[in-house]
Amino acid sequence: MQNVNSWRSVAAATGRADRAAAEAGVRRAYRTAGLAEPERIIWAASPRAAVGTVEKLTDAGRSVREEVRTRPWADERRRMYDELGPAGWSALWSATGAQLWETTAALAERIRAGVVADLAPRPQDAAAVRLVLLDAVLGQHDAAWLAAFDGHGDRLTGLAEVARNAGWWWPYEQAVVITERPDVLHRDEAGRLDHGEGPALAYGDGFALHAWRGLPVPAAFLEELSSLTPERIRAEENAELRRVMLEYYGYDRYLSESGAEPVHRDETGILWRIALDGDEDVVMVEVVNSTPEPDGTYRTYWLRVPPTTRTAKDGVAWTFGLEGAAYAPVRQT
Repeated sequence: MQNVNSWRSVAAATGRADRAAAEAGVRRAYRTAGLAEPERIIWAASPRAAVGTVEKLTDAGRSVREEVRTRPWADERRRMYDELGPAGWSALWSATGAQLWETTAALAERIRAGVVADLAPRPQDAAAVRLVLLDAVLGQHDAAWLAAFDGHGDRLTGLAEVARNAGWWWPYEQAVVITERPDVLHRDEAGRLDHGEGPALAYGDGFALHAWRGLPVPAAFLEELSSLTPERIRAEENAELRRVMLEYYGYDRYLSESGAEPVHRDETGILWRIALDGDEDVVMVEVVNSTPEPDGTYRTYWLRVPPTTRTAKDGVAWTFGLEGAAYAPVRQT
């Protein structure tokens, strides 16, 4: 677990790269691959800036990503698979790389999409940018598979040194372009990009991604969240953005300020429904905790339930994976 936590920290690291350590890792990776060390190592402030730098490179030679990253990874995986067997390899991956894969892969894909959106506003230009991105080694965002191989040999040590000390990098025969890590990274408990008061991910040159609970949002959208009104929420035509507005504003607050009326009451709580143009209804059950707080008050909870819910009891039962008829708690807590 300590190994996984160490690589989880690598994947989420922000702040200035250790350039000397990263460059030493690059040279070691080249030597391990049987290549001459690159003549030039060029630093870029972000993956977006790196793509621009790569496009302007002259006399860099061909990409050697296959030799530096892909082939050593494949060889080490094959060696460990043969050594551990199918069950042993599966157990190792489950205990290491699988713990990090989903969040790091999603973050890398978001960065790629952001670079393409910034550098190729016209659809016909996107393919060229994506081709450059294919040549990248992901540095810190390769943490998942590096975690799986950590401590099992030194063939990937150079790649691991770069990952621990820098961001994405592009290896060519005579030159390497390598990027700084982000300055800012905000994620929610599920590991998704998430920040309501600015960029969720930002690099030193201004390249940034804005998101709310994983959903990409425009920067200007976040600026107006603090001044939302029920009228503004209803006027939003984009269903996904409207959902973000509701989450930020609070369903309970929206219900009370919209003059909404309950659609059903029973012994379990109150069922509320919000009709939204172009989207499914938002249906909530208002329940009161039967156990008092330390100050003697009773806390109210709002449970989001499927739009097909017709009674409060059905909604509460759904949160327990039951049908309404089967829900009969002995004691509510």
